[in-house]
This record gives sequence, C-alpha cells and structure tokens, in this order.
Amino acid sequence: MSTFVALDFETADNGRDSACAIGLVRVENNRIVQRSYHLIRPPRDYFRFTHIHGISWHDVADKPSFGELWSTISPMISEANFLAAHNASFDKGVLYACCDAHGVNRPKQNFICTVQLARKTWNIRPTKLPNVCDYLGLELDHHQALSDAVACAQIVIAANHHETQSSGKTVISCPSCQVKLRVPSGKSGQIDCPRCKSTFTTSTKQLVN
Repeated sequence: MSTFVALDFETADNGRDSACAIGLVRVENNRIVQRSYHLIRPPRDYFRFTHIHGISWHDVADKPSFGELWSTISPMISEANFLAAHNASFDKGVLYACCDAHGVNRPKQNFICTVQLARKTWNIRPTKLPNVCDYLGLELDHHQALSDAVACAQIVIAANHHETQSSGKTVISCPSCQVKLRVPSGKSGQIDCPRCKSTFTTSTKQLVN
C-alpha cells in the first residue's frame, strides 16, 4: 500500500448531509504523514447527536460549511490510492451527500472498510472501533473525529504489517505507475517494475507498524 487517507465524520442529525466534524489522516508507505481536523457548519441548526460527540450548534455556527471547507481538505485526499473508514458505508455516504449538496465532485477513490478488514485479518467480533482498538492496543477517544480517523489508519497499517509477517513479503508501490509489488522482506537495492519497466531503489529491511 502506498498512499491512503483515513477519514471519519460526525453528523448533527440523521441526514447524511449534516456533517459537523471531519478527521483526516494521510498515510504514505505505512507512515502517518498528515493529520487534519475541522468543525463544519451543517445546513441545519438542529443537533440530534450532541450526546454522542459533544458538538452543538454553538460550536459550529461560525465555522465553514462543507463547501467552503472543501478547498482546504481536498488536497489531502487528492492522489490517494484509496480512502479508509470504519463502517465505510456511513462515512462514504456522508462524504458523497455533502459533495452533492455543495456541488463538489465526489472523490473517485474506492473505500476500504476497516470493519471488514479487521474481521478478515484477525477475526475480531464484535468489530466496533473500540473493540478493534482494544484488540490492537490502540488509543481511542471514540467519536472524536480525528481520534477515530487515526485509529482507522492504524488498523490498515497493522493489517498490512500482519500480512507482511505472515507472508514474508513486503508490499511496496512502484513510484512511476503505482502498481503494488510484493518483494521479500529484507530486500534492498534496485527493483524492476514488471508493469512499466522502470527501475527504482528501495529498502524493506525494517517493517513499519
């Protein structure tokens, strides 16, 4: 895996367009390189879920709308290979609804759901975010959007590490064409990409968790 963005939304009410907070974490080659958190002014001042995330209209009344915030957060998402979220159908639905409501093009990247990833990798059940974080020993301030997004990113990284340990291979990406390649763990030096025929230098001596 090369570059992905883990994200988490909190919403004000049942409407998927009612995002009131977003946390984003950008990961490059299994390292967290950027974190971002924003409060968002939703289209309505009615808040149904303050008791869950602690955010009220008073907190966001003077904050930018999703459309006004998009130019700030979209560069973080651009050129990511995929997006990740815990219970991705929810966050994907919120992202798309907010994009549609504000006339913004939906991101084209596919989503990876860390609920499904955790079940597949470690057979964790139940698989709510606190359950997975407890299993992996990750810190979590649940329903704080940035904390949830960081945890989601760490789950993807841990799953990739688990796969690497199981297979004796490390997953890297060709910097020219982004194709994913499996190379023996501990290999360093020049790698020839079979897809685009380019040659690049890498080292997989140390795994990142």
